[in-house]
Amino acid sequence: MTTFAVRPGSSRQLAGTGTLLRFALRRDRLMIPVWIAMNALMVLSMPGTLEGLYGTPAERADLIRQMETNSSLRAMVGPVFDDSLGALTAWRVGVYAGALAAVMSLLVVVRHTRDEEESGRQELVASGMVGRRASLTAALLAAAVANAVLALLLAAGLAGHGAAGALALGLGIAGVGMVFATMAAIVAQLTESARLARGLTAAVLGAAFVLRAAGDSATDDGSSVLTWVSPLGWLENLRPYADERWWVLALLAGAALLQGAVAYGLAGRRDIGMSFLPTRPGPASGRLGSAGALAWRLQRGSVLGWSIGFLLAGVVYGGMTEGAADLVGDNDNARRIFERMGGRSGLTDTFLASMTGMLGLVAALYIVASVLRLHGEETSGRAEPVLANAVGRLRWAAGHLVIAFGGAALIMLLAGLGLAAGYGKEAGPILGACLVQLPAVWVIGGVAVLLHGVLPRAAAAAWAVAGAVLLIGWVGPALDVPQAVLDVSPFGHLPKLPGGSMEWGPVVVLTGLAVVLVAAGLAGLHRRDMTT
Repeated sequence: MTTFAVRPGSSRQLAGTGTLLRFALRRDRLMIPVWIAMNALMVLSMPGTLEGLYGTPAERADLIRQMETNSSLRAMVGPVFDDSLGALTAWRVGVYAGALAAVMSLLVVVRHTRDEEESGRQELVASGMVGRRASLTAALLAAAVANAVLALLLAAGLAGHGAAGALALGLGIAGVGMVFATMAAIVAQLTESARLARGLTAAVLGAAFVLRAAGDSATDDGSSVLTWVSPLGWLENLRPYADERWWVLALLAGAALLQGAVAYGLAGRRDIGMSFLPTRPGPASGRLGSAGALAWRLQRGSVLGWSIGFLLAGVVYGGMTEGAADLVGDNDNARRIFERMGGRSGLTDTFLASMTGMLGLVAALYIVASVLRLHGEETSGRAEPVLANAVGRLRWAAGHLVIAFGGAALIMLLAGLGLAAGYGKEAGPILGACLVQLPAVWVIGGVAVLLHGVLPRAAAAAWAVAGAVLLIGWVGPALDVPQAVLDVSPFGHLPKLPGGSMEWGPVVVLTGLAVVLVAAGLAGLHRRDMTT
């Protein structure tokens, strides 16, 4: 049992918090700014885009009328409460910005709590003059700093459209981030695995999105009980730029404070490294006869979660296809954005192509997370007992990479099946459109393998690469950025399916590039020393 230099219950249980906070912010000096910049750029670019799409009062009034009758699109982005540019911005990206803030926050908190305990570093820190709850406090403060900076950027950037609405939107998004930060703090006390803590908190976020979507599809004013059950629904019902409901911020603050208190209570009742839901030793069934079998055992929960999510997302996007075509209608600017994302075929095929492209961008996040599981196993010391046996480095790495690259193919296949089921048309062209995204996804995975193998201390930069590609693919077409910028992303070179012509050249080149990147990364891993 680990002993502390500070007595439980004393006023010094927060001793060392400032030092730990500075250390946490220093460690996250790349990750936090990337998440903030990606989120802020998405939100701040939207007013200009919406002004080009719905520049006249008549176009905005028509948009509101269509959203009142289009339940599938309400499920995706929520109801519209006003026709001002600020209100349309909150409608179009508010829920997604809140979800991004939530993901950023849960990653920060788990990294500086359960990750530190799982690696053994927390025990070394706790042996000094550090309070029992200092690490948890520092993690929550790091998340609070990140969300505060995001709120300030959004409030300042949108102030020209109305200071009150800008402040409400910024605080609401930051509030959602802190709700999930404190939720992650609770889950980190309950589980022994950082991976499981991230997965469970992300599952709660997914459930919050589904509840909000179900509620919004049923009503056009956000009044559904299901909407109010979700923190993302609270953000929506804050109604920035539409007679703000400032009291909704009290719900976000109250939930964050209550969950924070629960996390503090749990942290004071367990030893370092322990949890309230301990992991059972050994496999419950079957056997682990190879490095590949071990990798599958470690990553099967992640593969299952991503598979279910992509299948459901495909069903939702497929069901939206006809409604999206009706919403775009004769709006030339909206049509041009979809064409930059999905090609110049018919509007329905263009929408499907843009959605498959978006799913491919998200699949890049999966492959980075799966590849970097290698890095986590290595730095935590769990790889050493495996490699001490008759298992070579390449064989060990291959087990995880098969799951990473094969898992990407699986989730895109399931997304295609979901799209076809939701749209109710022939599955072949849609499956082909989803699978053609794989070479670009594999290139991003190859970058992660290269960084892990050659520059292991910079392996986390793979997240920045995936985030930049996601930002280019998501925001670039709406901002009408030059084609040269879009071509920086491997996704910019893929054929636009369904509807477009199949071009094998870019597919073959990207696949070959992915093979070269993986080979170079494995060569670097084979030659270098293992890190701890």
